[in-house]
Amino acid sequence: MLTLQMTRPRAASERFVARIAPDLRRRLHVIHSPLIRIVFLPDPVSSGDARGVIFTSANGVAAAQAAGLRPALPAYCVGAATAGAARDAGWTVEMICDTADALVAALIDRRPDAPLLHLRGRHARGDVADRLTAAGVETRAQEVYDQQLIDPSEAARVALDGADPVIAPLFSPRTARHFADTCAGRAPLFLAAISRAAAEPLENMVYRGLIVARRPDGAAMVTAVETLAAQATSG
Repeated sequence: MLTLQMTRPRAASERFVARIAPDLRRRLHVIHSPLIRIVFLPDPVSSGDARGVIFTSANGVAAAQAAGLRPALPAYCVGAATAGAARDAGWTVEMICDTADALVAALIDRRPDAPLLHLRGRHARGDVADRLTAAGVETRAQEVYDQQLIDPSEAARVALDGADPVIAPLFSPRTARHFADTCAGRAPLFLAAISRAAAEPLENMVYRGLIVARRPDGAAMVTAVETLAAQATSG
């Protein structure tokens, strides 16, 4: 049996699993064991004098929607999934970039009407607002959700201590660090990291395979999981 341990919140994990090739998906035992929970923060969210909104994750879109923020401004997004969530919530998406670094560079080059408002999680990388402001594109940030760490489920612990291979995709450096700290066992591990930064906390673990996605997006992570599955069943 080949186990896929999903570490993202359930809805995002189910969307990811649905993208895996059907013949492989039928052979996977999927365990949903999120290592973070998304909690919307209670502070009011207002666009104020902002001329555009930056979303670096779909969670920011959902938090803005939950807070009742009207989608009346252009949105600048990191990733196709974030952009899709923004469009579904009624935002007009003006720009999509694969990474936060690419979005910062593109906004500095484009110099849209400012100020901009970055709706972000409590735990974020990249200093998007500070870098844009320093480059002359005034941007302020507001934390609208928290990413709270949670321990692996009992089902995940059993699988990790079993004899069958376990594939685990890790989608952030923080989640990868938590996985490395809490997910131990004797199962052969096959790990997919969304970035080099996410791979670093995993490198001291005992594993059979570790792949860094070629791009920091869901499609590349699906490819990494499919490649790991082939490795895990090849011998």
